[in-house]
Amino acid sequence: MFQQSIKQCGFVAYQSRTKTFLQPTTNTVEEPLDLIRLSLDERIYVKMRNDRELRGRLHAYDQHLNMILGDVEETVTTVEIDEETYEELYKSTKRNIPMLFVRGDGVVLVAPPLRVG
Repeated sequence: MFQQSIKQCGFVAYQSRTKTFLQPTTNTVEEPLDLIRLSLDERIYVKMRNDRELRGRLHAYDQHLNMILGDVEETVTTVEIDEETYEELYKSTKRNIPMLFVRGDGVVLVAPPLRVG
């Protein structure tokens, strides 16, 4: 409830272990992480190391690109080589995860949702 009333006033609350900080919310982009801030509570696409892709709703993030995503669809692509023809066979495996913590050092790319209008 506190978070919701703060958002309606045009501020975002950030909590450390001992203090709560308020920063005004704006739609301007002044640094790269502002693009991610504008995608809070939106569905995003995250490309990870080792041919792993995530699509989910961004709930939280930090400066290291650690993220908490909800309603996530994970796609893992593996490459196998046919021993007879030496062809590369691509296999995709998908799974749904209700809530996921993403460690930032594995993030390659974050794409905000496509805005039409």
